[in-house]
Amino acid sequence: MPTSSSLLLRRILPKYFIAVIVLAAMNVAGVSAQSRDPVIGKTYAESIPGTAPIPPNAKGAPNIIWILIDDVGFGASSAFGGPARTPVIERLANNGLRYTNFHTTGVCSPSRAAMLTGRNHHKVGMGLLPQKLMAAEFPGYTGRLDPTKDGTIAHYLRQRGYGTYFLGKSHLTPDEESTDLGPFDRWPSGLGFDHALGFHWGETDQYKPDLFEDNQRVQPDGRHLNTILADKAISYVDRQNNLAPNKPFFMFFSTGATHSPHQVDREWIDKYKGKFDEGWDVVREKIFARQKDLGVISANTKLPPRSSRVPAWNSLSIDQRKVYARFMEAYAGYFEQTDYEIGRFLSYLEGKGMLENTAIFVVLGDNGADIGGGPNGEIEHVFPNELTADDDAQMAHLLENFDKIGTSEVMSSYPMGWSQAMNTPFRDWKTQAHAEGGTRTGMVVHWPMGITKKNEVRTQYTYLTDLLPTTLEIAGAKVPATVKGVPQSPIQGESLAYSFENASAPERHMTQYYFLYGGGGIYHKGWKASFAYRPDFTDLFGIYPNPRTAANNAGKEVWELYCVNEDPTELNDLAQSNPAKLKEMQAFFDHEAKANQVYPLINWSDLFPGFKKFQEEVRKRK
Repeated sequence: MPTSSSLLLRRILPKYFIAVIVLAAMNVAGVSAQSRDPVIGKTYAESIPGTAPIPPNAKGAPNIIWILIDDVGFGASSAFGGPARTPVIERLANNGLRYTNFHTTGVCSPSRAAMLTGRNHHKVGMGLLPQKLMAAEFPGYTGRLDPTKDGTIAHYLRQRGYGTYFLGKSHLTPDEESTDLGPFDRWPSGLGFDHALGFHWGETDQYKPDLFEDNQRVQPDGRHLNTILADKAISYVDRQNNLAPNKPFFMFFSTGATHSPHQVDREWIDKYKGKFDEGWDVVREKIFARQKDLGVISANTKLPPRSSRVPAWNSLSIDQRKVYARFMEAYAGYFEQTDYEIGRFLSYLEGKGMLENTAIFVVLGDNGADIGGGPNGEIEHVFPNELTADDDAQMAHLLENFDKIGTSEVMSSYPMGWSQAMNTPFRDWKTQAHAEGGTRTGMVVHWPMGITKKNEVRTQYTYLTDLLPTTLEIAGAKVPATVKGVPQSPIQGESLAYSFENASAPERHMTQYYFLYGGGGIYHKGWKASFAYRPDFTDLFGIYPNPRTAANNAGKEVWELYCVNEDPTELNDLAQSNPAKLKEMQAFFDHEAKANQVYPLINWSDLFPGFKKFQEEVRKRK
């Protein structure tokens, strides 16, 4: 005769089994399993407990890695014809796809915000930087992400069932929120990452990095930051693979390299000894020729003349050539070591049999090459009296410290002549949102199990915001209706998956605005209109004026017009000959600016009321 206990089990258990089976079926079908409310009676026998949601199961979905290397010009990596040997990135490109029409915002924090959220940088409040001096209390410029309504790729993949990991540079946390006291809403942990090891600022010493792990500061151990990050990447994946072998991971691997300070062990610098003695003019021409051979630029592309702000190499003194070549040796060694450490991590995945079903996106620059080193390069932030010292004094200082350039002993940054060479074939550089040299970088996509094409080039216009929808598509995920109960704002990027197997597929990202610090423009279906009215970072003190922009003022923009499909290096300005097209493009910019919180157009000097007065004082001292 059944006992009262067995009768109770017969009564209740079938309800549990049915609920569990239904919830499991929903999860396998990709439907988000919801908890069931309990039925509450006076006694346990009269009640039915609620059911917890079954955790999402992403078994079989690809692992996904985003690798973002800082401050890399289009022509720096050997994968895109450059002089820095990057065999790991080359291997990925040769077994995957090179995207040669990929674009960024033109500077670090805005690019990272757009990349992680899939939304334009002003739309998420990152029109400038998160530091107080570089932010403004207008909706597009606060420097404060809102990760509740503007969720990140990590939020969305975590809901799909991925483990999510952050490594390296963040630069998305306001100053006042960056201590161990938090709040942590804009730390990686608040942006959807399960675990993180990195740093908050735009740059850090590569041997003494200002590191945090998860939600607290940690002390570095003296190794190079690239080595620390690669070891931690291996550790994260190894731990997850042991605890949950069927669970895929998403990793945002954002190196501090190759941002200044350019620091690496001497053995890497010595590999390039004498390689740049011929100078930036010759190196630039050689990069250009290799790019044509690789097919990363079209055969009819024309190389712009050397900037009037960069002296001809042959006009330099023997001492200048010696010092400047050493700066470039240091940069190239720094970049190659970065590639090596990324390779160590990828070799681990390959050894575990995980590389085949890992989709890797390598973005070679959150912007173009940097000109922070100015005309002569620098080894300190900032060389004493640099603003007033003459070139002879600076050169004497650099010669005195020649053997230290590129090492852990100084904070090296190469001269702007090398920046122009590293941006080959495009003009201008980082922070110049109106020019391709500021915004156009290379991207490599490698996914053996998901992409059958190998060593092919993709020329469709693409932008940082496209990575999020691309990743969601290949992960079998969608933007959830809510994150932590908050409805999500619309995604603005376009998935690139359509182009994986079809080199000639029509591009889908048709329109994109740009704006930073007073310079910007608009891309639309192969055309680009742009303007600039601010000096760039080397012009801040009026010492090295840029003849293209220094005379212009906000509200008096001088517009240019290019058919970039035919003229990618922006040599043939059609603004005067095609005013109707220019007017059409200006209307597009105005529409996008209003839709994305770009107005007011903030110039660098708008943030510093004493800027012009300080310029005058420096000029007098010079």
